[in-house]
Amino acid sequence: MIGAFVGAFALLMVSAFTSVLAGGPLSTKRELVNAAYQAVAGECLNWEKTDLSDAQKVDCAAAHKFEVTGTADIAAAYPKEAPYPNAEAWAKIAQENCAQASITYLAGKLDPKGKYGVSTLNPDEGRWSSGYRQLRCGLQVTAPSGAALPSYGSAKTQDQSNVYDPGVCVALAENNTVGDPIECAKPHAFEIVGEVQHPEGPFVAPEQQDAIMSEKCAVIAAEYTGGADLKAKGLLVTWDTRAEESWAVGSRRANCKIGAVPQGEKLVAWEGSVRNPNGAPLTTSNPPQTTSVKQQEEPTGAPLHSQSGQPSSESGKPSGSGTPDQPSSRLLPIPSTENR
Repeated sequence: MIGAFVGAFALLMVSAFTSVLAGGPLSTKRELVNAAYQAVAGECLNWEKTDLSDAQKVDCAAAHKFEVTGTADIAAAYPKEAPYPNAEAWAKIAQENCAQASITYLAGKLDPKGKYGVSTLNPDEGRWSSGYRQLRCGLQVTAPSGAALPSYGSAKTQDQSNVYDPGVCVALAENNTVGDPIECAKPHAFEIVGEVQHPEGPFVAPEQQDAIMSEKCAVIAAEYTGGADLKAKGLLVTWDTRAEESWAVGSRRANCKIGAVPQGEKLVAWEGSVRNPNGAPLTTSNPPQTTSVKQQEEPTGAPLHSQSGQPSSESGKPSGSGTPDQPSSRLLPIPSTENR
């Protein structure tokens, strides 16, 4: 008999990072303004450069890294002579001005343990010194490190379940936590093999979810691996469950995954993939998430409970909230079941 384990990807985040001018510092010349300064609620932004200087409005159906949920003017609290906020102050500003705006944008249905985190786009130091005090509030899909992951479709219409596509491997981070998507050839905690969609209806207690996931994930894993002998490889099938507060807003999807047999409650990293090379092509909703994430110059997505770091003092660079805490990914033993 092999003990089955449950891991959780759960975090509600508020982050703060600075949008920048595509045309450089403020001057008397006509400016080339970053699209972030003009975006309104319902519009989506994407960028490739690590300093966000190429941010552009895109169709929300396409890959994007920020969905605007509203704007906030903080001039009353921060007059022109006010110093540029540090990271801790930005986090407080984001909480006070954007958390509720994003919840309202989603008609009150923001999954606190889901894939979306509440974020802000803040003015850089140059605009701040000129008296500019507008923020863009928004939603992001953010990896545990704070790196922005691509999102597809408006958050208003998307399932908020915190799941990854099959074929994604997630790193083993510090303090026995699950990290960012990473190449499966590198040491990782889990390989995602599929997902289970729970039906509509009343909340299903965790122990009942475990029974459902145990049975369905065994089938999914066998198909994904081509019937590989996981026990012989020192691996086992694991899964996630959905919390009641997530269930209440419609998050009913949960990942099946494969990990190394833990040492007690300590996760063990392993390398490679167990996917059957002759299996059917994977069906994925967000193909870019099957590769390792691309870090920005400053991480975003600092969780509410993190200790803020120091912002960058260099004008034109994003001013983040420091390295965020990692979400917990606890392995909790449940009644033993045999992995088939």
